[in-house]
Amino acid sequence: MTDPVMMAQLRGGAGIFAALDQSGGSTAATLESYGISEDCWTDDEQMFDHIHQMRVRVMAAPSFTGRSVLAAILFEDTMNREADGQPVPGYLSRRGIASFLKIDKGLEPERDGVQLMRPLDDLDGLLGRATSLGVVGTKMRSVIRRLDPVGIAAVVEQQFRLAERVIDAGLLPILEPEVSIGAPNRVEAERTLVEEIADRLDALTGRHQVMLKLTIPQRPDTYAPLVAHDRVARVLALSGGYSRVEACARLSTNHGLIASFSRALLNGLRYSMDDVVFDRALGDSIAQIHAASTFKC
Repeated sequence: MTDPVMMAQLRGGAGIFAALDQSGGSTAATLESYGISEDCWTDDEQMFDHIHQMRVRVMAAPSFTGRSVLAAILFEDTMNREADGQPVPGYLSRRGIASFLKIDKGLEPERDGVQLMRPLDDLDGLLGRATSLGVVGTKMRSVIRRLDPVGIAAVVEQQFRLAERVIDAGLLPILEPEVSIGAPNRVEAERTLVEEIADRLDALTGRHQVMLKLTIPQRPDTYAPLVAHDRVARVLALSGGYSRVEACARLSTNHGLIASFSRALLNGLRYSMDDVVFDRALGDSIAQIHAASTFKC
């Protein structure tokens, strides 16, 4: 059973979610930014070894603790590995940080202005393994490329259908229907998304709750109805391709949203840094993102 103190912290604590769930498609670019080029590995296994070493370095840094980081979102390969001789979720828990698992397997080709998630094979088995390792929740991403009510409705329907299976497994789902920051008619797309999500939230039964991970909206506080909804445990913001400075500036104008950044969190970290310099750079990044999540304009 999930620690009730940890769940209360996830729902109401001051902090951020660290997105450490770069998958096969984005791993090479993440390593390149870190200073490890593609000629440093010969196959996917070696590539994932490198990214795991980078992630463990982040997780082990003195600045990466539950004082500022409420949770980390993990790639499946990371969940299955160890840090300091312990399963990663257990290692993070001892540092006061909850673990969430990315469960989507990539995106379908665009249709009706959106990209749905690919079919999830053996989802029940994956959720069972996650639970046995102490993971408390999941995350799943789909993408909205333009305003299309049919496509947006399909994205939300798929997200909630899978969320019900996650809830049945005793885990807390994070729904991530990302709106592309370059989407035409983005304001209208985000408004339509809010309406669709609100309708599905109203239909949830029992005392079930979900988390939402959404693009920082074009108009501040667009997500206010979702933040206030009693079926929403937390609303997280993704950086969506914005620089850290711009993402934090936008986040600070949106009340009730906290960060769940990936590139904007890790940008500036380099393999060549010694541990003191590395931790200072990571700590500065966490502090900036934490401030935008906590102090609002």
